Amino acid sequence: MKVAPTLRVLPEIATSVGDRIEILLDGGIRRGSDIIKALCLGARAVLIGRAYAYGLGAAGGAGVARAIEILRADLVRTLKLLGCPSVAELDQSYLDVPADWVCRTIGKQKLLTI
Repeated sequence: MKVAPTLRVLPEIATSVGDRIEILLDGGIRRGSDIIKALCLGARAVLIGRAYAYGLGAAGGAGVARAIEILRADLVRTLKLLGCPSVAELDQSYLDVPADWVCRTIGKQKLLTI
């Protein structure tokens, strides 16, 4: 069975649920730029279980703090490279969407669909 990647289905889920529920993305977060992509595609927040676990295994509580620090620094760097003032300003306009992803417009926002 073939399963679509989390980021690929996130826009369709966000469109389907609208403002009725907050979406937390779990899976596939390895870098701050992954957090940016998820937020652009409709997630309200991301879960960082793997980074947390790697940090914990490597250095206990200090390792967890360092893992979070690394993700935060990469997130801030990515925002600066995008010229985006804050995560609150993120939307799909900050993404370069692959040509094989179909897009549709709902209201003012261009949304990806599968």
